[in-house]
Amino acid sequence: MKPIRIGILGLHHDHIWGNLKDLSAAEGAQLVAFADHEPALREKCGALFPGASACADYDDLLARDDLDAVYVFASNRLGEELTVAACDRGWHVLVEKPMASTLEGADRMLASASASGVRLLVNWPIAWQPVYQQALQLALEGDIGDLWQVKYRAAHAGPRELGCSEHFCDWLYDAAWNGGGALMDYGCYGAALSRLLLGPAPAVTAVTLQGLKPGLESEDNAILLFQYPRALGIAEASWTQSGDLTSYVAALYGSRGTLVAEPGGRLLRADEEHSEGVELDVPAPAPHLASATAHFLHLIRHPEAACHPLCDPVVGRDAQQMLSAAYVAAREGRRVNVKEEG
Repeated sequence: MKPIRIGILGLHHDHIWGNLKDLSAAEGAQLVAFADHEPALREKCGALFPGASACADYDDLLARDDLDAVYVFASNRLGEELTVAACDRGWHVLVEKPMASTLEGADRMLASASASGVRLLVNWPIAWQPVYQQALQLALEGDIGDLWQVKYRAAHAGPRELGCSEHFCDWLYDAAWNGGGALMDYGCYGAALSRLLLGPAPAVTAVTLQGLKPGLESEDNAILLFQYPRALGIAEASWTQSGDLTSYVAALYGSRGTLVAEPGGRLLRADEEHSEGVELDVPAPAPHLASATAHFLHLIRHPEAACHPLCDPVVGRDAQQMLSAAYVAAREGRRVNVKEEG
């Protein structure tokens, strides 16, 4: 089997390193080249993949003619440009969530991938956790009936407090490169889950807090409410939470039951017969759903295969529109029509 030849555009998003670990263990894939402006990051990647070429300029990697696909792990703003350039080259792209920093950027990425006929996969890390895979499958199959509320809380004490690198924090704390603050970084999960399970939100309201984390020029907390004719989506985001209680918990409420997915791997289901909830079995994922890398390579090898529904770029694009509208709602203190203001 001819190996899939991979390039890396951007090493300054910390999520790259876990994905590179998966890539190093993958069969039938080869890291050929990587690019980033930061010498220390190129040195780190070079130590892991000594046979790959290091590029100090993104254009040098984009000028190569020996690649099949790329990972884009740059700032949200730069990632838009790099994804479009890679798709225009005819390369398949795996890009880190939330897809872009702006709706305009997400639209350009989607249009470029469509025009070039390449696979564009948006990496939502929770997509590869078995508990969330099982919860989403059950919800989409109607196991708990008609969904009327989707809630997800993403929270920690802050990127620096969590141990993120300075290369990561330098742009994550910069609204121009991130697209915002905690709302963009962590509210995006709830937006994407609401979009997947409830559809594109017609309207949104949002509230943000700023100033709990001294020196931060963007919001450090946010609550987003996505309003549907017969359902609600709730996204909670925090960069100031002490401890892990309630963090990364998804709660899905339906007409016949409730599902609660916990990050430790526990999936609970409650209904009229089991009001306290019972723990469900969570099967191991299929090999092509074990990681973003495994799924990306599977999609490249099987053009007819459907991508994980959460990682569909159309879902990512619509979630970006919902986030854009949420910023308008928070800034102006009103309910916003997503299509008009997003």
